[in-house]
Amino acid sequence: MANESYGIALGMIETRGLVPAIEAADAMTKAAEVRLIGRD
Repeated sequence: MANESYGIALGMIETRGLVPAIEAADAMTKAAEVRLIGRD
């Protein structure tokens, strides 16, 4: 879970294609604790 002192944030990304979406998700998970809740 998120650290209490930082709180919780919600972010969304929009990409064209699967590869950019995977690259963005990879960068986010390496930078912070990220939980994927859905995709379209």
